[in-house]
Amino acid sequence: MYTTYCRAYQRTFKIASRFFTWRKPTLITGENSLLQLPAAIEKYGIKKVLIVTDQGIAQLGLMMPLLQQLEQQQIHFVIYDQTVPNPTIANIEEAFALYRNHACQGIVAFGGGSPMDCAKGVAARVARPDKQIPELKGQLKVRKEMSPFFAIPTTAGTGSEATVAAVISNPETQEKYAINDPVLIPHVAVLDPFLTVGLPPHITSTTGMDALTHAVEAYIGKSNTAETRECSIQATKLIFEHLYTAYKDGTNVEARKYMQKAAYLAGVAFTRAYVGYVHAIAHTLGGFYQVPHGYANAIILPYVLEFYGESVHKPLAELAEAVGIKGETDGEKARAFIDAIKGLNASMDIPDKIEGIVNRDVPVMVERALQEANPLYPVPRILNKDELFYLYQIIQP
Repeated sequence: MYTTYCRAYQRTFKIASRFFTWRKPTLITGENSLLQLPAAIEKYGIKKVLIVTDQGIAQLGLMMPLLQQLEQQQIHFVIYDQTVPNPTIANIEEAFALYRNHACQGIVAFGGGSPMDCAKGVAARVARPDKQIPELKGQLKVRKEMSPFFAIPTTAGTGSEATVAAVISNPETQEKYAINDPVLIPHVAVLDPFLTVGLPPHITSTTGMDALTHAVEAYIGKSNTAETRECSIQATKLIFEHLYTAYKDGTNVEARKYMQKAAYLAGVAFTRAYVGYVHAIAHTLGGFYQVPHGYANAIILPYVLEFYGESVHKPLAELAEAVGIKGETDGEKARAFIDAIKGLNASMDIPDKIEGIVNRDVPVMVERALQEANPLYPVPRILNKDELFYLYQIIQP
């Protein structure tokens, strides 16, 4: 009965989503394309923007060319650089206060997934100043167009520059949850590979595996469209071809460029087709222990794919064929594809277990993962508490 309810909900949501406005961000791509952004901002008639970033980005000086260009274009800016990994409600409220107090007209997100999520949280508050962040949790709670939003990713992983989601943490309750609304899709995205050159290897690897998780979970789910399937396949091929190169040689601009494209395509795929239990589990680990999201996804992904069993053999076999993995049957190809994911992790020194999980926390995490995933995520198999509890056990040393 519960499975029937979940599937009915997912079918209804898939039908309804055909009537949503799925904005595609205007893409500005290529080396030094960051310098083209002020002209794009000017086209919106904006004279002052809030830039949301973090301390690491600010200290590296990555924003300086943009800031200089904004000054030349006489576009004023105010910077919020206190975003923490797994951004909090407090981060959003601080940045929102800056936006309001300085009469900003647009938002620039500059950084990895955390500044992106923080900036989208601010955008949600600007659109709905009458609602607090916890009231916007879940699906379609914003429903009002946000300020012009410009996304500048400095990692190739989250795909936030293409997605409907802002993922927020509440340290007081140890929750990590998403605000999902098509109005949160950025208006403009800058994919400048120079911004990811020199990214530390462990961030390159885990953010890249985050993108792979997006592509795979979108592809194996039951709410795919022809477009999301194609985006997932392209992203998976690009990641298998270029992630290890980007990891080993941080200065390889071509590999960086293709990884940015992969992350974007995977973002397009999962923002329409959604993700699954890998993400639901990873979000609880981020909420309880601040485990980096891409790192968690990389480790959890093979376990969940194996647990799905035959229900994912056909789609995984198709992904295997796309990346050149051979086999006699769908089952053989699927298992070889999962082994290839494990091999990619191992080649980049990503472990196969997650340390630090406290067993007394697991029942609460199981509940929260189920609340996130069911009934929304169109997963290959609907899991119950016992099955999810088992998954939390096998990802531990």
